[in-house]
Amino acid sequence: MNNERDMLRERLEYDASVLQTVGHNPYYHRINSGQNDPLYVDGREVINLATNNYLGLSNDERIKEVYIDAIRKYGVSMCATPVAGGYTELFERTEEKLSRFIGIESSLLYPSCYQANNGIFSAVARKEDLVLFDRFAHSSLIQGIRSVGCRALPFSHNDVKCLENLLRNNTGYDKVFVVTESVFSTEGCIAPFREIYDLCLRFGAIPVVDDSHGIGVIGRSGKGILSYAGIENYNGIYTTSLGKALANNCGVIGGSRELISFLSYFSSHLVYSTALPPSVIAGIYKTLEIIEEEYDMLREKVYGYARMMKEALAHDGFRLACGEAPITSIIAGDTEHTIRFAKSLYDNAVLSTPFVYPSVRKNEGKIRLIAGANLKAESIERVIRLFGKISIN
Repeated sequence: MNNERDMLRERLEYDASVLQTVGHNPYYHRINSGQNDPLYVDGREVINLATNNYLGLSNDERIKEVYIDAIRKYGVSMCATPVAGGYTELFERTEEKLSRFIGIESSLLYPSCYQANNGIFSAVARKEDLVLFDRFAHSSLIQGIRSVGCRALPFSHNDVKCLENLLRNNTGYDKVFVVTESVFSTEGCIAPFREIYDLCLRFGAIPVVDDSHGIGVIGRSGKGILSYAGIENYNGIYTTSLGKALANNCGVIGGSRELISFLSYFSSHLVYSTALPPSVIAGIYKTLEIIEEEYDMLREKVYGYARMMKEALAHDGFRLACGEAPITSIIAGDTEHTIRFAKSLYDNAVLSTPFVYPSVRKNEGKIRLIAGANLKAESIERVIRLFGKISIN
């Protein structure tokens, strides 16, 4: 046994020298409370700018109540995959409501969007196909593409002309997939998806869009990228996470009824995974009801907070990534500078998300700040005053 451990140990080593040099690990903080304001982390009060709780609903009492009601009725787990015995009437009702909300024909709930993004390609793509993907696409999409073993080519970030050239110059494949995200989470920029979609229709390619940071954030009434891009009768594949603005857990694949029917039997990432707890399904349904009624008010707060922070940071001389979504992304430089800046924020009771290589390119580290609608105005004002006192160096 000891020899086996020694043989594996060389694969388990990683460089933590930067964290040791800075004296701070900004990852895996111990959270001691719900997503309130303030948030309790490692036993102290902080202002939470680190999570994706855009609409501030993750600790909403109304959603917690339906979780509790569903647990009382169904228990905590179905102890089965959806296909074998875990598909309650809540599943069907919630999938139908989601489809109407997003603007797609049909949808399917997965345990996570990571599984959805991985699973879609292994289910529908073949080795004789071609996948063109935005070079900044999420790791879950890239890993899913690689699992197929087909040819895969990146196109320059949000560059429609580059994509058009690739589509024109790469012919003879059985199917061509074009993969992008709606909102790129490290910087907040929104994909030109209307143009990408029109190119796909023109060249007979299949669009695949991950709307994880778009649903609940962009589009009319928070309906996401299809609404934002003005696309009706969407002819492609749609995925999203419901663990961000929609404040629950799970992933979604959406598209035609034929696609969803096929995946429900042939997507291994769904068929062989234990079904989502009924409480989560009930929570998603309730969250959609709240968003349909209250989105305009919540949107005004989250976009207003983002605008205030961006203006203050620009005034104080910080370099910001350009993005239309309510994500404030500070360009911090190399890994050490990025971690040091995250430490400065944390030392001043602000929790942020630092992105360093390989999540971003070398020397292009970013500090991401997302101010959810549940935060108090005085918390945002406190953060803004803080910006004027600390340095990125």
